[in-house]
Amino acid sequence: MKLYGRNPVLERIKSNPRSILKIFVQAGHPESAYVHEKAKKYGIPVNVVPGSKMLKLARDVNSQGLLAEIEKFSYLPLPDVLEAAKKKNATLVFLDELNDPQNLGGIMRSLGCLGDFYIVLPTHHSVEVTETVLRVACGGDNYVGVSKVANIAIALAKAKEEGFWIAGSVVKDGQDLMETRFQFPLALVIGSEQKGIRDVIRKQLDLLVTIPMANARMSLNAAHATTILCYEILRQRKNDTSR
Repeated sequence: MKLYGRNPVLERIKSNPRSILKIFVQAGHPESAYVHEKAKKYGIPVNVVPGSKMLKLARDVNSQGLLAEIEKFSYLPLPDVLEAAKKKNATLVFLDELNDPQNLGGIMRSLGCLGDFYIVLPTHHSVEVTETVLRVACGGDNYVGVSKVANIAIALAKAKEEGFWIAGSVVKDGQDLMETRFQFPLALVIGSEQKGIRDVIRKQLDLLVTIPMANARMSLNAAHATTILCYEILRQRKNDTSR
């Protein structure tokens, strides 16, 4: 896989350098000295290339003069995610057949900023972690563990067995987010861009929650909605006295 752009590459060097196979730096790049220093520490090869070659390497993607070849994205086993989330009181975010890589990247960026969140994706009918997702995530992928499961409904059932309370985001007819008090440990389900949460998944939910809108004709995309919901979850989680 390739990682494009200043923030994604520099954040990967900082947080997970051993996953980097090679770095390309455009000649004259202002971060060149820093990149060489860190790369030398971890034995990462660095190639300095002219702008014309960087354009070819980046395949017309705006690399901002930095590109890294990295190991294939590594998904975490669900049992490990459940155990880690319970231990840290982290929140699970189940994405039910999300298809837009921009949305997944945006969600990873937001959750990386907020901290202590894990993402669970289905194997089928879902976007996966691609180069586009990593570019949009801007380094958030280094701070959000991701699991991939064959069946979201079964995975939610396992989370329930481990004591997780399950909430689902719906556009309307859910409990007003401003009046909702979440229980922890918590799992949040976000539906697909077109269909929302599937009926088979709704059966697993303990609560439906809706973000109030000033204009009923307007709606948020999946990434924006997830960010708002998870910020409120984080706020309540920090004040949770049940642990």
